[in-house]
Amino acid sequence: MTVLFTLASYHDGLRCVPSSPPYVGARWLVPDRRRVVNSSAMGWVAFFVSSHGFGHAARACAVMAEFLRRRHETHFHLFTEVPRWFFAESLGGNFTYHETASDVGLAQESPLVENLDLTIELLDSAPFRDSVVVDGLGARLEELGCSLVMADISPLGLAVAAACDLPSVLIENFTWDWVYANYPDAPAGLRRHGREMESAFALADLRIQTRPVCQPMAGAVTVSPVARRPRLRGEDVRRRLGIPEDEPMILMSMGGVRWDHGSFEALEAQDRHWVVVPGGAHEVRRSDRLILLPFHTDFFHPDLVAACDVVVGKLGYSTVAEAYRSGAAFLYVARPRFPESPVLARFVERHMLGAEIEVEALKGGTWVDRADLLLEGARQVPDRPNGAEEAVEAILRQFESL
Repeated sequence: MTVLFTLASYHDGLRCVPSSPPYVGARWLVPDRRRVVNSSAMGWVAFFVSSHGFGHAARACAVMAEFLRRRHETHFHLFTEVPRWFFAESLGGNFTYHETASDVGLAQESPLVENLDLTIELLDSAPFRDSVVVDGLGARLEELGCSLVMADISPLGLAVAAACDLPSVLIENFTWDWVYANYPDAPAGLRRHGREMESAFALADLRIQTRPVCQPMAGAVTVSPVARRPRLRGEDVRRRLGIPEDEPMILMSMGGVRWDHGSFEALEAQDRHWVVVPGGAHEVRRSDRLILLPFHTDFFHPDLVAACDVVVGKLGYSTVAEAYRSGAAFLYVARPRFPESPVLARFVERHMLGAEIEVEALKGGTWVDRADLLLEGARQVPDRPNGAEEAVEAILRQFESL
């Protein structure tokens, strides 16, 4: 049986489930004309969110939350396989969840390792020419009364918008066609799928690129890094955790994905820092200055990032954006072959206090000395511009009649 890693829940982390990608045929159906923006009043918005990790969902939530601050009457219809609880945790309400395979992305063997052969197999089994799924979803959006379609790198959402003549917004710092074309030593099959998918991303009426951008596009609106807002003050989070305000706090984060942390012995033995590890245990555990939390916890991830001095973990968009906005330093493990990774690393090096560590250091806890060096530096200025505000401004400016 062919399987694809999809995010099932925070508690389960990554699990293997059979996934039927939503694309059929040999190419994307692309209209020959540019669509006319619908002038109906905005109220119901369809949002197609990539299910590849939690980063796209976190960015989508940041944009939706800002949208709701400006237009509180808006209701979002979410089409994705990212679990419903993630959006409920970030948004509270104002959305309806429709479990949908929104894209293929990259099949992964672990949070740091991709499987290209399986990715090609999944793309091959989901040819792009048959419009049954696209037309069916288009009819569903019309039935729901949606007046706008947004997509965080889901090409399906843009194809559906074109099929039912709705205006569309693409939010990205990379797209899958770019990843497939730039993956090191990518097989010909992967590059072919990238070329076929390129036309789908060109369908967007408005393209918003969020820094750090992998491939700047002419005509796109570029905004600052997009991150969810913290809800609590850092001192309140530390108080709940039992961590003094004047002592270093380090957060280990793999972006919400289950990860083999290896041994915690080195972290338990050190007495210089408080270390908090979401996903480190099935229930809250404390051992001296080490605090292990379950995957799905009452602590909102952006609150933990805002409260800490250093983040240690996987180099991913949402973690970079949250650390950047809060001013936290970042010790990161890169994804060696994923094309986005060097772009994120350059951003960390230029605009943040950061340094790369090896996977072995992350698992063994030997990164503590590197954290000491970062803690000696001056904390970066927090509350930098949030690209979510800039993105919503661009959307409302583009579609004034909605």
